[in-house]
Amino acid sequence: MKRIEMTKKSKLWLIAALSAIMIFTLAACGGSDKNSSGLEDGTYTAEFTTDSRMFHVNETKDGKGTLTVENGKMTFHVSLVSKKVVNLYPGAAADAADHKTDWLIPTLDTVTYSDGTSEEVYGFDIPVTALDEDFALALLGSKGKWYDHTVSVCNAQPKTQEAAPVPADGEYSANVVLEGGSGRATVESPAALTVAEGKMTATIVWSSPNYDYMVVEGEKYLPTNTEGNSTFEIPVAALGTPLAVTADTVAMSTPHEIEYTLTFTLE
Repeated sequence: MKRIEMTKKSKLWLIAALSAIMIFTLAACGGSDKNSSGLEDGTYTAEFTTDSRMFHVNETKDGKGTLTVENGKMTFHVSLVSKKVVNLYPGAAADAADHKTDWLIPTLDTVTYSDGTSEEVYGFDIPVTALDEDFALALLGSKGKWYDHTVSVCNAQPKTQEAAPVPADGEYSANVVLEGGSGRATVESPAALTVAEGKMTATIVWSSPNYDYMVVEGEKYLPTNTEGNSTFEIPVAALGTPLAVTADTVAMSTPHEIEYTLTFTLE
């Protein structure tokens, strides 16, 4: 057999080629924050569909839940309509009894309806291997029987911060966080919050009598009092979301507008 001799140049070329292959292989097998569905680690909103009107997302969630991707693994949290679904099992009902360690344990979720009432329901953290594909998910009812269902998680979108729902018409006390300015000014907290016909109005009492007007969403508001610390009634667009306001102070030699944010949350 004829022996093939490699030149020094050929050896260097072969080493370079093998190194390139190794780098490509490592890049393909790891080092990415994305999973098989192309989602990077993070939190998303996704739709949850089922094959039954008796098994679905709570009405307050608009058919959606929260998809979390961590280290490439996906978990979907869904809040159901009641506590009647005791457990879930990722697979067929016939196999559930033999795989008790794989049963999904419910969480206790609080949901708030459009009329302002709240209720505790069961939620579940469901492992998801692929998006936009049907998969088997069995449920255990309150009477001890397993039922087969087919579900899917689809239309995942990056989750944005959701504003708290507007409470029912009435009178409330709201915690207020003031940010901005020099840090010397404060507002009273809690503050009175009124909801009428679904619109919120807050009574803001400043720590000084020197504010002669406020501007909120382009509208100018004058004090409601003539004595004592400056008091205003201003609209609140959403709870839990910073509201940008401008307050004009006459404490200095010339009036001066100062920008703040106010964040309201119910006690």
